[in-house]
Amino acid sequence: MARENNVTELIITGLFQDPNVQKVCFVLFLPVYLATVLGNGLIVAMVSVSKSLRSPMYIFLSSLSLVEICYSSTVVPKFITDLLAKVKTISLKGCLAQIFFFHFLGVAEIFLLVVMAYDRYVAICKPLHYMNIMSHQVCHTLVAVSWLGGFLHSIIQVLISIQLPFCGPNVIDHYFCDLQPLFKLACTDTFVESVIVMANSGLIALCSFLVLVSSYVIILVNLRKHSAEGRRKALSTCASHITVVVLFFGPAIFLYMRPSSTFTEDKLVAVFYTVITPMLNPIIYTLRNAEVKNAVKKLWGKRI
Repeated sequence: MARENNVTELIITGLFQDPNVQKVCFVLFLPVYLATVLGNGLIVAMVSVSKSLRSPMYIFLSSLSLVEICYSSTVVPKFITDLLAKVKTISLKGCLAQIFFFHFLGVAEIFLLVVMAYDRYVAICKPLHYMNIMSHQVCHTLVAVSWLGGFLHSIIQVLISIQLPFCGPNVIDHYFCDLQPLFKLACTDTFVESVIVMANSGLIALCSFLVLVSSYVIILVNLRKHSAEGRRKALSTCASHITVVVLFFGPAIFLYMRPSSTFTEDKLVAVFYTVITPMLNPIIYTLRNAEVKNAVKKLWGKRI
């Protein structure tokens, strides 16, 4: 059957229907987004200019912060402006573009978290070989592979979605475009497509989560061989990373490891990982890292 599209524009229901609640959300979420961009941007700037932040861990942290800025910017600016709009619309092409960048950057972040876990594993379990294994060339290659992996994953998702016919209705029950809400609007059975995209996302998330858990189990076992001071420093560094992993994977597991629904709770959980978590990451890494805090003080001192 030839692909037919009578729908060129989609209407987004948004997070809440009450105009007063939407205005309150605007006042709350705009500062959060600005803090996300400024906080993560500060980490990128510090790693770029500070000579004390040249180790592999900070290369990965800078890349993660850059991904967080882009990831949040894929959804949040449109979401915030829609809070003040009476009718929330997006073109079909714009919707597909948002899906592409959302999945591209989300999976790139997953791979970066795995790379950061591997970096901590090498640093703690093979300290004498750390600089040889994690050379700058290897670090930049791992970052590039993370971005490439996200790109390939997202291309598959969008190529599947772009083949579907959309002839009405045109209302997406969400505050941004995602695959499952979009599939509900297709004028054909999307069972096979839904299984493929969920398997694509699910396998990446599950395998990555298992690798992350395994890495930290091995790290914790190996920490028994270290001195008390060594254990304290290693646990301090790992605690920040584990916190970020839990904040990222927790909401994703809640949403994607069960049947899709239209519950308001699902939208609120999505707000957490699209709006709140990207803002928390720089705070988590900065508060628990003396080197980052010292770099901030030096950078701030030069500006005064």
